[in-house]
Amino acid sequence: MPILDKQDEKKVSEYEKFIKSYENGSSLMQSLNWGKVKFSWIQEGVYLEEDGKIVAAMTVLLERVPHTSSYLMYAPRGPVCDIYDISIVKRLIKEAEKLREKYKVFLLKFDPNIKYDEKLELLYKSNGFEVLNKNVGIDNLIQPLHDMVLDISGYDADELMKLFSEKTRYNIRLASRKGVEVYYSRNVEDLKIFYELYKITGVRDSIVCRSYEYFEKMLEAYSEDELRIYIAKHEDDKLSAAIAINYGGELFYLYGASSNVKRNMMPNYLMQWEMIKWGIETKCNKYNFGGVLHLNQENGLYKFKIGFCKKDGVTEYIGEIDKVYGKFMYFLYTKVLPVLKVLKRKLGILKRQQKKDNKK
Repeated sequence: MPILDKQDEKKVSEYEKFIKSYENGSSLMQSLNWGKVKFSWIQEGVYLEEDGKIVAAMTVLLERVPHTSSYLMYAPRGPVCDIYDISIVKRLIKEAEKLREKYKVFLLKFDPNIKYDEKLELLYKSNGFEVLNKNVGIDNLIQPLHDMVLDISGYDADELMKLFSEKTRYNIRLASRKGVEVYYSRNVEDLKIFYELYKITGVRDSIVCRSYEYFEKMLEAYSEDELRIYIAKHEDDKLSAAIAINYGGELFYLYGASSNVKRNMMPNYLMQWEMIKWGIETKCNKYNFGGVLHLNQENGLYKFKIGFCKKDGVTEYIGEIDKVYGKFMYFLYTKVLPVLKVLKRKLGILKRQQKKDNKK
């Protein structure tokens, strides 16, 4: 049965094991547990078998487009197979298309966990796919096109520290000298501390925050060996917090937050270092800092992350690959919706500025 039967515990276990241990790189967002985090989406699993063993898999999330009966089918950082083998990808997609009978799917979108390659882009375009990467704006993409990924395989802590930028090393040591301490837990109390700092960060950086329930689901979905909440504190002040997931040989820094006090103590640097050391201790191959939208030193997030990733630089992905089933809905989704996103964001910025002005 190519559509995963979630009631079949043996097959579910085999499916999850295949994704987590895939030799060319597992993907956290392809795990079935990620679907528990994305609880507002419908999750399905699709796979191919040869000689009774899974050889390719694709976990898809389905979401209905508001005010329509059409669904987007999205495989985040999938599929899990040799993406250069177009024949196996097509076979996997053919199995996934059986879900079109159940849902009114206008688009299958996938963004493989693989670096940009012009030949790969041409391969998919020549086979009738739309490929979105550097040719579109950030509002046309679900995931950032660029990540900061640090190779930590084979390094001990001292060796890796030497590869950071001089300023990053200085800030890590500064935080330690100033008395900043970092601890981790899975306690609900610390999740609440994280969320309060997360809301503060959202206001400061003008970002839309996810619900507390989203992070509760994340804590429930992953075991104590996989997920940790990190907190950096100084005396009685909680200065910064983060959520990290250790999955398939890669440690993912998923969400970070910080307060508006004692920022000169550089707590975020020491907290990142402690999370990186967790990756080293558990013999991870990579530490994933997550996405960056602006690749310049004037951008604070880029400047922070590149200090750790000095030796590896920026990872640019192939982008999003679209199999279009409904051209009109696809036009609305790719041409109209991004414009509405920009207008909504600008309106939000304007409203926040008006609130600040009214408080003066």
